[in-house]
Amino acid sequence: MNIKSDLYQLCHEFVDDRIATIKAAIDDAQASANNETKSTAGDKHDTSRAMMQLEVEQKSKQLSETLKLKETLGKFSDQNTSAIVGLGSVVETSAANYYISISAGKLNAGGSDYFAVSGASPIGQLLLGKKAGDIAQFNGKKIEISAVY
Repeated sequence: MNIKSDLYQLCHEFVDDRIATIKAAIDDAQASANNETKSTAGDKHDTSRAMMQLEVEQKSKQLSETLKLKETLGKFSDQNTSAIVGLGSVVETSAANYYISISAGKLNAGGSDYFAVSGASPIGQLLLGKKAGDIAQFNGKKIEISAVY
């Protein structure tokens, strides 16, 4: 079992599920707005339709952000290997295990937990450029990097 491949796949599934959920919410809001057009009139209609339009715009923004996550995943592969922490690296530390990719939360691969974090996150920025054996300070705690792959 290749942990890096598993984590990469789990991140893709996270993004794909999120895209599907957001698209469904947009479709629902659009359908509600269309039904509102048929069933009401006057000020109530205008307010309700405006609220539905606002929801569609909000979900569209979320969709755009999620598509950026998918684009980030396309910038590296599960085959990237380097002794120095970069995008696509799995980093094992004395505090926790990390997958430098996108912010997807806690993932389980190979029976261990890994935190999928963006390189732009505070912990991601701290780890980028480091290698096994390096020690970093995060939130007042020393973190030793034991492996990078």
